[in-house]
Amino acid sequence: MKKKLKNIAIIPARYGSKRIKTKNIKLFRSKPIIEWTYNILKRSKIFDEIFVSTESKKIYQVCKKIGIKKFIKRSKKLSDDFVGTNEVIKSAIKALLKEYELVNVCCVYPCAVF
Repeated sequence: MKKKLKNIAIIPARYGSKRIKTKNIKLFRSKPIIEWTYNILKRSKIFDEIFVSTESKKIYQVCKKIGIKKFIKRSKKLSDDFVGTNEVIKSAIKALLKEYELVNVCCVYPCAVF
């Protein structure tokens, strides 16, 4: 039987930003930007689980260090400049449905700290 998750957040965190290199893990006020977003989501107590979708070992390592425990391995095919968020989230949901029953899914950008 699959575990039911009523509300989940997926943070799509790609390594290869063109304008600001490694922006998702750049320090902002002494913390990686993704940590600010994760902490806001965690404090909201809205989500049963918070997942990070990434292709990057570096982002994975930073996220593990700040306490993120749930990851969705994103393929390189879904990690270039020409892939939209919709495709990334659909792929993440498809992967999660193998293990979980999902009710509500929220995509939250890693740089959406405000």
